Amino acid sequence: MDRHTPMHALPEEIQKMLPEDKVCKYCGVSYLIIHEFKAMEEKVKAMEKEMKFYQGSVEREKGLQEKIKSLSQDLEQYKIDNKSKTERIYDVGMQLKSQQNEFQKVKKQLSHLQDELKIKYRQSNIFRFTMSSRGTWVKTSEGGDRDGQL
Repeated sequence: MDRHTPMHALPEEIQKMLPEDKVCKYCGVSYLIIHEFKAMEEKVKAMEKEMKFYQGSVEREKGLQEKIKSLSQDLEQYKIDNKSKTERIYDVGMQLKSQQNEFQKVKKQLSHLQDELKIKYRQSNIFRFTMSSRGTWVKTSEGGDRDGQL
């Protein structure tokens, strides 16, 4: 605690007073130190208030440390999960790309086969027309006789 040093010396008339004139008749405390006691009481009250505030700080700090530890563990788990999910997304993306490439190949094959089918269909029509103009029997796609001739 700080020691109070008076700024001014006591006036001479107070210094020359008899001790019984400087003392409280009720409590026996010198009038000169009552002021210091009052100041000390105020300091004690302020310190008690501060102590109450800090009293729970140790428990609060322990609780906060535990919470930080728990959150740190959660963060690490989330990082691991995130990495795993990122790898899974990458793998699925690669599979999708592969499937898209395969789909494009099949699509090209289908287009090529459709073109061949159109060509074969035209050739078939030309062949039918040629055969029918010669009077030769031609089977239709429904399975019946076209004109019944051989």
